[in-house]
Amino acid sequence: MMGAEKAELGMEDLDLELEAGAGSPSPSPSPLTASSKMQALDFEHIGSLAAVAESLSPGGKWRRALTSVRVVILQAKINVLLPFGPLAVMLHYLPGKHQGWVFLFSLIGITPLAERLGYATEQLALYTGPTIGGLLNATFGNATEMIISLYALKNGMIRVVQQSLLGSILSNMLLVLGCAFFAGGLVHPSRDQVFNKASAVVNSGLLLMAVLGLMFPAVLHFTHSEVQYGKSEVSLSRFSSCIMLVAYASYLFFQLKSQRSLYSPIGEEEEVSEEEEDEKEITQGEAICWLFVLTIWISILSGYLVDAIQGASESLNMPVAFISVILLPIVGNAAEHASAIMFAMKDKLDITLGVAIGSSTQISMFVIPFCVVIGWMMGQQMDLNFQLFETATLFITVLVVAFMLQEGTSNYFKGLMLILCYLIVAASFFVHVDPNSSDNK
Repeated sequence: MMGAEKAELGMEDLDLELEAGAGSPSPSPSPLTASSKMQALDFEHIGSLAAVAESLSPGGKWRRALTSVRVVILQAKINVLLPFGPLAVMLHYLPGKHQGWVFLFSLIGITPLAERLGYATEQLALYTGPTIGGLLNATFGNATEMIISLYALKNGMIRVVQQSLLGSILSNMLLVLGCAFFAGGLVHPSRDQVFNKASAVVNSGLLLMAVLGLMFPAVLHFTHSEVQYGKSEVSLSRFSSCIMLVAYASYLFFQLKSQRSLYSPIGEEEEVSEEEEDEKEITQGEAICWLFVLTIWISILSGYLVDAIQGASESLNMPVAFISVILLPIVGNAAEHASAIMFAMKDKLDITLGVAIGSSTQISMFVIPFCVVIGWMMGQQMDLNFQLFETATLFITVLVVAFMLQEGTSNYFKGLMLILCYLIVAASFFVHVDPNSSDNK
């Protein structure tokens, strides 16, 4: 009897163990499942390696380059205007007086290049983010003005340098920003577009500091209160230029490193998700290469444009000062104009402000002081005395734009007001006679 009871107890224990084993999950996967997962991972790894190897092969590089050329050059219909650039260069070297046609063809040839520069910058902004993307756009857009300024400064054309840089600031703050606000407001008419107000306030403060640096040399000269006539204003301009360069470098560190979270665009997470949805048609390296190529070609055409200014002034019966302050900056800011409007229509106002206001800040706080320092090295008497009329125009413009940006919102009416203000400024320079060089210095 005892043996039979032990046998029954053993069978019951065995049944309990079998039930427990059936109810509990398997502690380890089967060898077949593990091997299939390893094979899948191996296939994915091999596929990625094959893609990398194909891209690094000579044939893959050529195919990638041809694809990039097709996307950047042949995709936009506006690129049918590209042949006008080489035509302007050819007309420049033909015998005879063709300055008027060279000016016109250079103007037309720069237009598609500006649009493609905005496209390449937008592609690069998908990789770098909106803040750095706007800074890059402002930098590449101002490369044309810097090259023209150095070219004119080398030839002693100080007033051309001053007027073109002043006109670039006015064009960016009134025309470019106004058109961007107007176009963005028409695309989004039912609501106000918003942007980071803190970043706009900081840029407005830097622009007021630039006005401060430009105002005192002019006031010092026209009040005849210099210690040494003709020398004190130059010395003050060089000292102020060094201070402005330090301030701009501190601003870059403050915005991009120290307080980056405070000046990040509004709705950054939503913007990142939107950027992920946007198609990256070219790689980051290709975008950088295209930015350099397009900037160089725009700078070349801008050089021919500057050389034809005098002939265009005679043929169009316009003063050179009006062409330097109004017409020339419109061409030089074509890249900013196209990209700022494009970003505003896509409701990316922070990049628009980085392009328009950031470009004005960069010209006033970096390009102008940089030209003063370079002129100092060249032995040129480049200073910050932009004359009273130009300095007063810049001061009023900065105040108007600062009031427009203080709410952190934009609409088509604000854009229309900025455009109308630019028309008033353009009319003022059309009837303004630039003082003779003997009266300036």
